[in-house]
Amino acid sequence: MGFNCGIVGLPNVGKSTLFNALTQTAAAQAANYPFCTIEPNVGRVAVPDSRLNTLAEIDKAEKIVPTQLEFVDIAGLVRGASKGEGLGNQFLANIREVDAIIHVLRCFENDDITHVEGNIDPVRDAQTVETELMLADLESLEKRIVNVEKKAKANDRESKEILPVMQKVLEALQEGRPARSVKMNDATEEKILKSLFLLTSKPVMYVCNVDEDSAATGNEYSKQVIDFAEKEGAKAVIISAAIEAEVAQLTDEEEQKEFLNSLNLEETGLNRIIKVGYNLLNLLTFFTSGPKEAHAWTVKKGALAPNAAGVIHTDFERGFIRAEVVSYTDYVSCNGETGAKEQGKLRSEGKNYVMQDGDVVHFLFNV
Repeated sequence: MGFNCGIVGLPNVGKSTLFNALTQTAAAQAANYPFCTIEPNVGRVAVPDSRLNTLAEIDKAEKIVPTQLEFVDIAGLVRGASKGEGLGNQFLANIREVDAIIHVLRCFENDDITHVEGNIDPVRDAQTVETELMLADLESLEKRIVNVEKKAKANDRESKEILPVMQKVLEALQEGRPARSVKMNDATEEKILKSLFLLTSKPVMYVCNVDEDSAATGNEYSKQVIDFAEKEGAKAVIISAAIEAEVAQLTDEEEQKEFLNSLNLEETGLNRIIKVGYNLLNLLTFFTSGPKEAHAWTVKKGALAPNAAGVIHTDFERGFIRAEVVSYTDYVSCNGETGAKEQGKLRSEGKNYVMQDGDVVHFLFNV
């Protein structure tokens, strides 16, 4: 599994249209009224990676298995969600389960599609959702910190470690800043922050849903969002959900390219979201390749070889002996594993090897 992104936003901003286009399904009903998405729909799509096709050609692989990206289409949020307004409680519960947030913002005018706030203002909409998430986190932390403070005073070691992190985050939330804006001092504090399961600690990508004419260059609304995202240290992507829906109907790759070129677009919105998403979640791709299959896998940057082996199978991690590694560039230039061995490009790496993006790996294990 690559990673898991929850698609959120106010009602009628294009969440379900985007979800349907990205997953090429009609699983989520796109309708012009609030809360048309009630249960979170989940769709998985293959992560496009041209390197995988090249490896398959070199090894004459019978099968190509890309890594996957999971999208969760979550019910629309309204003001007061943190107090249970609309489908607030369900929205907050669903968003806790995802790794990252794709926040869709309406950046187009259309008199036929109502806006829950009455007019188009994507930055206001972003702040509305963020405020509700911060209020939910604030309430959660204020309830929990009382018990942690008591235990810390009683000299409980774990509570004494957790308390400073909770205090830092609580202070930020009280000042109107999300948990992800709080700088952690070390990996231990990062781990503690993650264990708090706060909504605003999740990385965010803003998706500016523009009209078809603005898909290539954006518009005034999307410029406002990009400026807002930069100040937040977040990422923003411009797409047209309407165009993505049309592209999704084209099964032929060449037809897709021609259609995108006619709109001055180099790639689909899906590709752009994946690229930003990988960066957002600090991920990398490694490969296994041979005559049976060329397979792409995803791990966090900094993952050690045994961790990567465990992504393939838990037995591989448990009984890890070593990893035989060739960089993608060397694998291609040497025309496969045999050539890489002959030219001394195949390395034998142990348990402390840090995986690199593009590594082509064969794991040796013994259980």
